[in-house]
Amino acid sequence: MTHRAAADRYETMHYRHAGRSGLKLPAISLGLWQNFGGTRDYPSAFEILGAAFDAGITHFDLANNYGPPPGAAEELFGQVLARDFRPYRDELIVSSKAGYNMWEGPYGEWGSRKNLIASADQSLKRLGLNYVDVFYSHRFDPRTPLEETMGALATLVAQGKTLYVGISNYPVEQTRQAHAILAGLGVPCVLHQPSYSMLNRWIENDGTIDACGELGIGMIAFSPLAQGILSGKYNTGDTQGARGTSNNPFLKAANIKPETLTAIDALAAIARARGQTLPQLALAWVLRRPEMTSALIGVRTLAQLQDNLGALDNLAFTQDERDAIAQCTAPGMMDGKPRW
Repeated sequence: MTHRAAADRYETMHYRHAGRSGLKLPAISLGLWQNFGGTRDYPSAFEILGAAFDAGITHFDLANNYGPPPGAAEELFGQVLARDFRPYRDELIVSSKAGYNMWEGPYGEWGSRKNLIASADQSLKRLGLNYVDVFYSHRFDPRTPLEETMGALATLVAQGKTLYVGISNYPVEQTRQAHAILAGLGVPCVLHQPSYSMLNRWIENDGTIDACGELGIGMIAFSPLAQGILSGKYNTGDTQGARGTSNNPFLKAANIKPETLTAIDALAAIARARGQTLPQLALAWVLRRPEMTSALIGVRTLAQLQDNLGALDNLAFTQDERDAIAQCTAPGMMDGKPRW
């Protein structure tokens, strides 16, 4: 039976414009990066996806290589669209990306026109869609002219395969260049998706977040919980299923600095004083910036989803709280700037 969405699904979610575009995203979006791959069965996946939509999460973020294995997340979400979300397609924002390794040979990654357009076609087949709402260049390619990469995104818009385009993991200089090239082609760069958290502030340090504000590009942060570190699980030792204990190349538990764990304890105290859990504090902190359209969460359980949504109950910070967070996180900062 097709899912019947909650009648009150739009009553509590906050929606924000993506930069100066007409596109609105929920303040909290759901990413399918690592928790909706081939090992996830349909009932357990839809328990989370259906609850997310019922709570007003209209944006579901994917990429060609999300899984594992690569492509599995898009295939699973394609089943959800066909079986349960089809009546609500026009209420959903579905995004995908290309740029990281997806298939064998010289055309299976990076930013060539060949890769982006072929990958978009493959993603649409896995999703069972005629178009996605947002398609990103997943990373800057230093060996391909940026004009070619942005030109491929513009072509996808012209072909009706995506409504909007964006970039992900682009530093400030390449962000400005990508915006200018797309503007010259008559296609706005609507979103930038970088990693960003209390422990990973590279977009502040290199000026990317300020540039996006200036240029009218919305921002959507991935890893706002620093790959689970800001859940506190590595301090308690409750790491079953945690990303740092998996084959995730972005985080290994052994690489977490003692100073970072000390910072987590201090942040947990700040969260308690605000009446929040540590993940709620982390999400609220990311969303404090006016440039930030949405924070991408990646949850394994329904309980995690419900806890994360609680961040929306308290998004305001006093100056004392901001200062305390800056002070306690300084020694435990992570270097999240993209490298190629």
